[in-house]
Amino acid sequence: MLMRLKTVRAKLTALVSLPVVVTLASMPVLSWMLQRQLVDEAGNRVVNAQKAFREEFKDSLLDLRLAADLIAADSDTQRAMNGAVSGTREAALRDIGDDFLKVYPEIDILFLDAQGKVLAQLGCLHPPPDVGGMEEIRPVLSGKEVNGITAHGCESHAGASPAYLIATPVKGGGAVVVCLPITRAYLDNAGQKFGLRLAVYKTGAETALETSSNFPNGVVPTALDTPALKDEGDRAWVGLRWEPTTMVGPKDSYAVAAALDVTDFRSIVRWNLAKVALVLFAAACVSVFMGWRLASIMSGALRRVNDALKKLALQEYVHVEPVNTGDELEDLATGFNLMVDGLKERDNLRTTMGKYMTASVMEHLLSGQMHLGGASIKVTILFTDIRSFTSISEKMDAQQLVGLLNEYFTEMVGIVMQENGVVDKYIGDALMAVFGAPVPREDDAVNAVKAAVRMRVALAHLNVKLIERGLAPLRTGIGVHTGEVIAGNIGSEKRMEYTVIGDAVNLASRLESGTKSLGVNILISEDTYQLVKHEIEARQVKEITVKGRAQPVMAYEVLGIKGEALLPVSDSSKLLRASQRPPELVVKRALESES
Repeated sequence: MLMRLKTVRAKLTALVSLPVVVTLASMPVLSWMLQRQLVDEAGNRVVNAQKAFREEFKDSLLDLRLAADLIAADSDTQRAMNGAVSGTREAALRDIGDDFLKVYPEIDILFLDAQGKVLAQLGCLHPPPDVGGMEEIRPVLSGKEVNGITAHGCESHAGASPAYLIATPVKGGGAVVVCLPITRAYLDNAGQKFGLRLAVYKTGAETALETSSNFPNGVVPTALDTPALKDEGDRAWVGLRWEPTTMVGPKDSYAVAAALDVTDFRSIVRWNLAKVALVLFAAACVSVFMGWRLASIMSGALRRVNDALKKLALQEYVHVEPVNTGDELEDLATGFNLMVDGLKERDNLRTTMGKYMTASVMEHLLSGQMHLGGASIKVTILFTDIRSFTSISEKMDAQQLVGLLNEYFTEMVGIVMQENGVVDKYIGDALMAVFGAPVPREDDAVNAVKAAVRMRVALAHLNVKLIERGLAPLRTGIGVHTGEVIAGNIGSEKRMEYTVIGDAVNLASRLESGTKSLGVNILISEDTYQLVKHEIEARQVKEITVKGRAQPVMAYEVLGIKGEALLPVSDSSKLLRASQRPPELVVKRALESES
């Protein structure tokens, strides 16, 4: 039981600690959620920056479109392309281009003749000699405009930066090619505006064509439009890749990647998470300690109740030690103590009642059968009386007389109770016993006759003791009858007694009285004899007439139990003579002789 109580304490502690444990166990989930939120927030920032970059790039393309259209439509450009200018054609075209570079310094300009040969270039460090190095713009020589991203823009070498290019035919022949190089400087400038690192890729490629300074290549996701958080070195980045509709070239399509440094953000999140974990851990320690203390108090209270309960099982009526919890446990202990007081009082009552009535009657009364009235049942009545008791009482003082009666009744009552009988009442020196009330049994008659036989044997032993003390032996008669009686509570509501009444009681008493006149020890009626004749040795004596009965009753003397020694002779003169002999001889003759 103590182990179970310890388990109760453990369970109570666990119950209090469970929310804290669940909270601490959820920290990884909380960390993941915060990191996911960080990615989402950073992704939203990258997406917003992406939109801003897209708008700015569109503006740059509008400027590029405007520059290309103005140069191609300019009459000075057309005359210079046709050689209708003073000086060299290249110088004239450079002058025209310089005017536009002053407005759009980031662009490159190429002037091509009708065969695709480069007549002049501005901004390009390594211009191609003709369109052979720029196959994607060849359609412009046929009068078709070409625009879009190229891997190396207006440059002829493969290591050049990608550029957005617009090739516009010039009236009279030739073309103007205007490029917006997407260089590292361009990406750095754009990235600084939005707090991003930028890069340009061919679609599906893992190597960037151009990046801003210190771009973290390893953090760029391969999936489009899906932000991802990755570490590179000691820095944390959120990367995003997308394909702008403007990033389409004559041959290939291109993608832009953006990376946002979230190291500081993540450090803040982790620090805040660490502070939350520290606070939760401290709260957990306090909660577990308080829970353990509470569980210990409750477990201690339950243990004290359990200790008192085990003592109660041993009929030790002890109170529970004080339980000062101020809750239901204190009420439980108080209620337990009240219950112990009630059980102690009930046990004292049962003990006291047991001295005045047999257990079966006591149980009958304690079960609530306390109303007046009774029921008709068949029982066996036994009466026994001490003969010549008046003469005996005259020779003794009151104390000696009461002592003798108590000694006698102790022997007789013990036998009645051992044979499942009920001592109904004491009538001076007489005793009335009932077999079958309040609980009837099939062998009530047999038990009653056996009790009578055992009473005779016990009386012989008692007389030996009395003779040894110099007292006269006792002589008794026993009458037994079986019949219908009214058994129940007789008296008044304030004072009642459980007993049996009826003609059967009178007949049993009459049989007991008849033992003296007939010189026998035990007389039973015909009714009882028919129920026990297979168990006893008996002889028919005579019919007895009972007052109030029309028919006489045949009486039988019980000689003994079958298979056992017959009862001793009951003649008073023989018993008196036997009193002069040694006690051992008296007992031997009493147990072996026959009537």
